[in-house]
Amino acid sequence: MFEGVPRPPAGRWRRGAAAFLTLLGGLAALLLPVTEAHAATVSFTTGAARTDQNGNTLQLHGLGIIKVGNTWYGYGEDKTGETSSDTSFQDITCYSSTNLADWTYQGQALSRQSSGDLGPSRVVERPKVIYNKSTSTYVMYMHIDSRNYSEAKVGVATSSTPCGPYTYRGSFRPLGNLSRDLGLFQDTDGTAYLLSEDRNNGLRIDRLSADYLSVDSAVTVLGSAGSSGSVEAPAMIKKDGTYYVFGSHLTGWSLNDNIYATATSLGGPWSSFRNLAAPGTRTYGSQTANVITVQGSSGTTYIYAGDRWNTSDLGASKLIWLPLTIRGTTVNLGQYPTWSLDTSAGTWRADSGIPAEGVHTLKNLNSSLLMDVSSGSTANGAKVIQWPSTGGTNQQWTLTRVADNIYTLKSVKSGLCLDVPNQSADAGVQLEQWTCNGGTNQQWFLDLVGSYTAGTYMLASVGSDLEIGVANASTTSRAAVEQETGTGATSQQWSLS
Repeated sequence: MFEGVPRPPAGRWRRGAAAFLTLLGGLAALLLPVTEAHAATVSFTTGAARTDQNGNTLQLHGLGIIKVGNTWYGYGEDKTGETSSDTSFQDITCYSSTNLADWTYQGQALSRQSSGDLGPSRVVERPKVIYNKSTSTYVMYMHIDSRNYSEAKVGVATSSTPCGPYTYRGSFRPLGNLSRDLGLFQDTDGTAYLLSEDRNNGLRIDRLSADYLSVDSAVTVLGSAGSSGSVEAPAMIKKDGTYYVFGSHLTGWSLNDNIYATATSLGGPWSSFRNLAAPGTRTYGSQTANVITVQGSSGTTYIYAGDRWNTSDLGASKLIWLPLTIRGTTVNLGQYPTWSLDTSAGTWRADSGIPAEGVHTLKNLNSSLLMDVSSGSTANGAKVIQWPSTGGTNQQWTLTRVADNIYTLKSVKSGLCLDVPNQSADAGVQLEQWTCNGGTNQQWFLDLVGSYTAGTYMLASVGSDLEIGVANASTTSRAAVEQETGTGATSQQWSLS
């Protein structure tokens, strides 16, 4: 203590110190940011009805989406009361959200007019919005058409704010070509591109002008002309220098197995199109609308956003949003009854629809025989076949999750991993067991195709993107278990027990 300063009684000093510390703690609580535990984590139930703050069904069909600061703005076709026989334009909605799960209706971004492109009995579909930094303008593209789809044009509208209202600037055929379903893509250098379905040629990728208001030049065409070769409902992302384009076959309102292709340059060469989800599931009953990028502190999640069309009540069509797993040039869309997204971290997890790790047998749905290491071998290169259940450990596999929807399968008897020989990407190659090495030819997507309680999955190689099946759909013992082009046949489906 300092000389000449009276020392307070010990009890009063302790009480005063305690009060002072309490005051400091209160001030600290006021000054420090409050972080609610898991505040950024939200949950999604696949196929559930989704509503806005007023309890009204979200009209985000043909989704367009853009993030401004910490807020996402979603744009969609308002299909309230519509059926597949009457899709007359009503309006383009705008909603806002800070977590992609809870949405606030902001109003009509683009409203019906008394005549012209936005008039009664017109088709206005798939609104997409990008921001032009140089002109400080939000630019919306949409499909403009007559009721019989004979015009096949794109429309353009602009606004100085995300939700508008937007000012309509007119329509045109890009470079004179047909354009129906469309998408927009903005590259990392700010250059923007229009993706559009041209029935006469295929899926077009065209470069937009610097102000984004017109088409400047053609880049490439994917697919081919006609309903059997063209691709609609396009969306695109870029990850680690690779472009991924997603789309749907042309089957009208009927759903199909959606597809994707990859390239390291927009001009190509592009890979062949491959199934996005487990074949035969019709992309879990949905059609591509967009892919949402959620970048956070720990990673980036890419969310497939699709429409499950209800042709008798289009406004009630469900929004099917599921996380994508991307490894190199392989993309997988798994099916999860429930899943969670951490928007702050940019990560996701499946909450249901995933198999339990540990020891399983795999029974082929077509033959009811088990996946088996031939003759109970413990040697590298031993072939994998199907065989009646014996209870042997050569028919038991340890399932281990390594990332997202990616697993390894290790023979309980040999300790060796289920393997595609020589990292082959060819169909018809019989699987074997091999020393575990972490290669993508020893990693598998497990995609739920039946009910979760039934535990029925298709297994696709991460390396080849081919499905595990039984050769020639055989029901006999000793038939080869191989990798095959996916068809959705029961000979490519496996139950885990």
